[in-house]
Order: sequence, then structure tokens, then C-alpha cells
Amino acid sequence: MKHKSFLLLIPALFVALGARLNAQELSNTMIRVTSPAFNQAERIPQKYTCDGSNANPTLQISDIPEGTRSLAVMVDDPDAPMGNFNHWIMWNISPDIMEISENSTLPGAITGINDAGKNGYVGPCPPLGTHRYIFRVIALNGELDLPETARKADLENAMQGKIIGEGELIGKYSR
Repeated sequence: MKHKSFLLLIPALFVALGARLNAQELSNTMIRVTSPAFNQAERIPQKYTCDGSNANPTLQISDIPEGTRSLAVMVDDPDAPMGNFNHWIMWNISPDIMEISENSTLPGAITGINDAGKNGYVGPCPPLGTHRYIFRVIALNGELDLPETARKADLENAMQGKIIGEGELIGKYSR
């Protein structure tokens, strides 16, 4: 009987150990994303919106995981009336980049088509209420072979199995 009880505990130990390892793995792959323009969960300055110059804010990136071969950026509004609205996608960013400057394009990086149908950044422009804007930086174990006509779904599909870390900065905006 003692052996049966012990054998029943073995799968539970593996599950518990696996959950612990996964949690450790995730904590090691968190990228730090900040901006001098706004802090986490704070208001995005008007300058970076449709009510201003519509320029992307500076993003500072640190704690990039070892083995990163390229970075990708996505900016989404999950509070849009028709569902998530993508404001910006960019990929094949050098992992040596520690900052994406205001209103900039990066050498070698590719910018895709956002949900406004434009190639590049389009700033927050909520019709009603306060919306959240999620600036995600994703570390990849390789570069992506996508054209400039790619959209968010194309980028997400191409990244499958290549993500080794990510981080986000959330800003808010209302008109």
C-alpha cells in the first residue's frame, strides 16, 4: 500500500515542479519597457495622439533575454468599440537597440500595416472614454520574413514558436 501511495504522488510532484519551472522561466524572460513620456498606467501626452503630432513616444527597452536575435513591437487598444485596434507593428528590430526614439524609424526594421490601414504608427484617438494602449516589445530567436504589407495577424503567426521574452508598457488616453 505504501508503494501505491508513493506512486500516486509522483505525477503530482512532476506537475508541481513543472509549474515552478515554468514560473521561473517566465520571470527570466520579462523585458522592461519604459518611456520618458509617461509612466505605467498613466496618461499618454497629447503630443503622441491624433490630437497632437501623432508621433510615436520614445520607448526604452532593457532586460532583453539572452539568445534574442530580433525584437518586435505592437501597440494595441483593447478598449476600441469594435474590439482590439492595432496602432503599430514593427519587427526585425536589432536586439542591440535599447531605445526607439520619438517619431523614428529604425535601420533594418520593418513597419507593417496598422488597423487604420497605414504603414507606421497611428496615435491614440478614442471616440469615447478612456482607453488603454498596450506597447508590447517581444524578443524573438530569429528574424521574420514578412513584407511591409503584413498586418498584426501575419506578425503573430510568424512569431509563433519564436518568442523568448516580452514586456509591456500601458498608457491611457481620453479626449
